[in-house]
Amino acid sequence: MSEANVLNVQNLVLKVGENCLIDNISFAIKPAEIFALVGESGSGKSLTSLAIMRLLPDVIRVTAGDILLQQQSLFELPEYQMQKVRGKKVAMIFQEPMTSLNPVMKVGDQVAEVLKLHLGLRNHAAREKVVALFEEVGIPEANVRFDWYPHQLSGGQKQRVMIAMALACEPDLLIADEPTTALDVTIQAQVLDLLKSIRQQRGLSILFITHDMGVVYEMADTVAVMKQGKIVEQADKENFFNHATHPYTRKLLEDAVPKQTLKPQLNSTKLLELNDLKVHFPIKKGLFQRTVGMVRAVDGVSLIIEKGQTLALVGESGSGKSTIGQAILKLVNTTQGQVSYAGENDNQINLTDLSERQMKPLRKKIQVIFQDPFSALNPRMTISEIIREGMVSLKVGSQNKQDQDERIDELLMQVGLLAEHKHRYPHEFSGGQRQRIGIARALAVEPELIICDEPTSALDVTVRAQVLKLLEDLQQKYQLSYLFITHDLSIIPSIAHKVAVMQNGKVVEQGTVEEIMHNPQQDYTKQLLNSAPELIRKVMFA
Repeated sequence: MSEANVLNVQNLVLKVGENCLIDNISFAIKPAEIFALVGESGSGKSLTSLAIMRLLPDVIRVTAGDILLQQQSLFELPEYQMQKVRGKKVAMIFQEPMTSLNPVMKVGDQVAEVLKLHLGLRNHAAREKVVALFEEVGIPEANVRFDWYPHQLSGGQKQRVMIAMALACEPDLLIADEPTTALDVTIQAQVLDLLKSIRQQRGLSILFITHDMGVVYEMADTVAVMKQGKIVEQADKENFFNHATHPYTRKLLEDAVPKQTLKPQLNSTKLLELNDLKVHFPIKKGLFQRTVGMVRAVDGVSLIIEKGQTLALVGESGSGKSTIGQAILKLVNTTQGQVSYAGENDNQINLTDLSERQMKPLRKKIQVIFQDPFSALNPRMTISEIIREGMVSLKVGSQNKQDQDERIDELLMQVGLLAEHKHRYPHEFSGGQRQRIGIARALAVEPELIICDEPTSALDVTVRAQVLKLLEDLQQKYQLSYLFITHDLSIIPSIAHKVAVMQNGKVVEQGTVEEIMHNPQQDYTKQLLNSAPELIRKVMFA
């Protein structure tokens, strides 16, 4: 391999006991090159990055191969020397910035810590350097934001803090592990542009780990595909997208953009109507916690969800999408306006006027699937107990345990799992399987409306395609209605009948998928569509 390479991974093998997790992989990253490592969850991408950082758990052994950083074997360095390499020569950005930042420490101090450790900068000099870094990564009012805590920043700003921390000591190699997965399209576009401009200015090499082919198309110079611990294909970007040879790569590319088939507009009756819905949260300050203002999370929204149809609600984080879902479910107490639900014989019931006791019978009619299936499932309960819980508490179907067991088996098979899975716990499943369990739990109480709150944003492209197909099949079979909350524009044509676009608590535009995707009227909608990765735009607007 060329001496010019910043990183050489040579015939790396990682094992747990006799199980091979990484199987003889080799690749090289050149100066100022963006090298994308792609594949599904569990393929070994993040393990490879942890091996480069020498942060592998003790149970995982390196049984063969080597990793060279500028011709220096990282495996030969003692730990005290490796500590000088981490942060100074190789830095890493993680997928979820909130869990990577200390919640009780100011963000500026967290970045300054890196400078103090590696460069010996102190106090005023460290602060000046951090503020300059914050300005470089596009954090507004950098001097003020230095003293903010992580919870005071948006998701995109937290990710920018992580990038500033990674760049603090001017490393030769930046490892970006799914850095945009949890971000909106507009924020994702900004973060990707930022990484590209920093690469250009600093000559920085980037190992970009992702499962998003749109991001790969936007960013990569070279692409390697991992499956079950092996690299099955490696090529420069042009050959990769135009002449992929491996069947697995072709499947990834096929699933990268959901089929753009517009759903027919059916005549349907109203199931749920929001009329001038408002959710305002008080801002309290001072010793006596006096109210000094209001956060208008939802500010006069009117929407209609029809029987057997899907309304997609799109917009950036903080626009109020999830708060609307919570208001429908009566999980927020500061609701004004009307949420009308079509009850028996289409009698309209205003949910906002109901007490918790009056609302309980309607809970079986309106269910929810959450974004993060792991935190939404009780880790101490088996899958059988998780699904049975709603059937018992809401008295749905037979209360005979044997009948319920049969119903649980049937539900698991409907969502593509096996009946014997009911005895397992959530941690024993992959992300896609856990999301299927969440869907089974929602179906167990025979709902008419399911609020899907970003249900596919954390999933791989192939798993996402399966979950979307499952939701579509279930809709056709049971005439379900969905409120589908998402920031992923590429999935809207394959899942939605109508679309509403939210910004700052208001619906700025709504209409059919065709109208919104191909003839948007509002500048904000156009900005959202233009922020989608080029690969997605090519297919959406073909």
